[in-house]
Amino acid sequence: MKKLLLTGFEPFLDFSVNPTMKVVEELDNAVVGEYQVIGRILPVDFAKAGGQIIDLIEEIEPDAIVSLGLAAGRFKMTPERIALNLKDGPVDNEGNQPTDELVRKDGPAGYLSTLPIRNMVIRMIEEGLPADISNTAGAYLCNNVMYEALHYMEIHKKDVPSGFIHMPASHELAIEHGNVPSWPHRDLVKGVRICLEVLAAEEASESSSENAVTQ
Repeated sequence: MKKLLLTGFEPFLDFSVNPTMKVVEELDNAVVGEYQVIGRILPVDFAKAGGQIIDLIEEIEPDAIVSLGLAAGRFKMTPERIALNLKDGPVDNEGNQPTDELVRKDGPAGYLSTLPIRNMVIRMIEEGLPADISNTAGAYLCNNVMYEALHYMEIHKKDVPSGFIHMPASHELAIEHGNVPSWPHRDLVKGVRICLEVLAAEEASESSSENAVTQ
């Protein structure tokens, strides 16, 4: 069975709950199409998160990578279009606060997601979930991890679909923070599962087409 690496983040800043962590824990070991989901939680630490996603890629050798992040304030599920070669933003959990730093000095300005983000959005909307493509993953840890995974695939010439999805706050987090748009946990899980199903279906279709050509 193919392996899909699904990552989330630990709680950070003044968010004592990170819904991505709970979604990843629930979907860990799930089977979606031809994929077995392998869930892992990343630290909110500029010095460690990028290296850890690379370590996981080399350890697990996934056939696809989907990373999740919290975008408190957004009210839609938003697959990201691009990761920028930039580290910036508030302090991380270890007190690091890079300003206008490059993720990779030898890397390009950005990498486009290799996930089927348009079809993911279409399918979520069809299933009654607000969704849209986002054109910025910011410059915090979410962008950092997305860039590192795509950069690794580029320099190692690996055809492994990889990208990032931002999600709204959960109701649990919104209760803590007050005026923050939120979704129930079950819908956050549903949205991510739909995205994984779209990815699995498209990869299976491409594989079938390739096999037909070679026969």
